[in-house]
Amino acid sequence: MKLFLYTSFLMWVLVGCNNNVNQPRGQHQIKVAHYNVENLFDTKDDPKTIDEEFMPESDKKWTEERYIKKLNDIYKVLSGIEGEGNVPALIGLTEVENKSVLRDLIRQTSINERYGIVHHDSPDARGIDCALLYDSTIFKVLEEEALPVHFDFDPEVTTRDILYAKGQIQGTDEILHVFVNHWSSRRGGLQASEPKRVTCALVLKGKLVEIFAEDENAKVIIMGDFNDETDNRSITEILGAKSNAKNLQNKDLFNTSAALDKAGKGTYNYKGDWNMLDQMIVSGSLLNDKKGLNSSSEVVIFQEDWMMYDDKNKGKVPNRTYGGPNYYGGYSDHLPVFLILTY
Repeated sequence: MKLFLYTSFLMWVLVGCNNNVNQPRGQHQIKVAHYNVENLFDTKDDPKTIDEEFMPESDKKWTEERYIKKLNDIYKVLSGIEGEGNVPALIGLTEVENKSVLRDLIRQTSINERYGIVHHDSPDARGIDCALLYDSTIFKVLEEEALPVHFDFDPEVTTRDILYAKGQIQGTDEILHVFVNHWSSRRGGLQASEPKRVTCALVLKGKLVEIFAEDENAKVIIMGDFNDETDNRSITEILGAKSNAKNLQNKDLFNTSAALDKAGKGTYNYKGDWNMLDQMIVSGSLLNDKKGLNSSSEVVIFQEDWMMYDDKNKGKVPNRTYGGPNYYGGYSDHLPVFLILTY
């Protein structure tokens, strides 16, 4: 009788330990990553965009073989972030040509087909867009929107839309607002090009005002390649992202990349200097809520030796796919970043 009771009790404990209902809050973890993948183009000509350089007959000789290698290289990086052949639950991608390359990324690599895609074609002249891949067993998309960016002072120039997705963490009542950004480049010089990135920040700020007006405790992650660093005007003044987490209000924004930037770290190497262009910014609510969905307070730059090239002048830099028309066969000219969410 005693043996039966002990065995029954042991079975109850084992079942209870493996039942999510009985597990305490805070033990679930998901990773949220951003990666500028450096020109993920297919090999087909899109007559609506300037993509001719990524054709088999172009100077770059962008062949199907090189394209498939690029897809598998991206998967290798993403699975390196997550480990054990898996990829992060939420992945913001920049410099992707279209939805077709995203489908190929899922279907022609070992990314599980449960991953969904949020993508909208943007008016960028070269046809590159922002995208979000998500594990549909973890994140349920409720709304999505492409936020257009127009430059009134230079109406002939087009740029990437800002991608927005609102979703629910499956099995909870937690709602997460996600933005994927690829702001205008520094072409023409940092100061001369700054108004374009300020405009991008204003568009994003407008959507944030709308979200926080509806829910001042909204949980927000803003990620992407901002082409500005954490202390530039577009980030600190216009967007209002703080570098100090002390006394944050729920609707304040905190830049989880600021400390690494201050320490001289970065995701993009320009002439030997590291720039923290790829960032993750979170709402104060994601740091203040210790019982529900919350975020780590410092981004992680993912860097492995196999992703790097040892330049005799710059030291170790991201091993890029191309330098002009020269094919190097590397992963990307940017390093990815990620945060850990717990709930």
